[in-house]
Amino acid sequence: MMTPAQIDKFCASLPAATRTIQWEGVIVFKVGGKMFCLIAPREHSVGRISFKCPEEHYEALSCSNGFRPAPYLARAKWVALDDPAILTMSEMKAYLRRAHAVIAAALPRKKQATLGL
Repeated sequence: MMTPAQIDKFCASLPAATRTIQWEGVIVFKVGGKMFCLIAPREHSVGRISFKCPEEHYEALSCSNGFRPAPYLARAKWVALDDPAILTMSEMKAYLRRAHAVIAAALPRKKQATLGL
């Protein structure tokens, strides 16, 4: 299990990741200016932890136990977890790495090169 603080630290360690705070205290992680993970305060409408998932995994993941389509971001294939404790640390890290990779891969090649990706 990873706490929101551990998730915050892990996301910050990913290549070229940046951290900002937006929307009433939501911690937003981006790569190349594009969001890949959100960490919201308890009871915020976006869900405690939200992240981008590969399009081909969205349907199955959004219906999995503990997951739901992320409010406001489901159309972009994001999922939300209200309780990150349902995942092991290695599972959470794998989902976050994949979210980062999906967004990084969609960046223009020149931007990827500039960021060292």
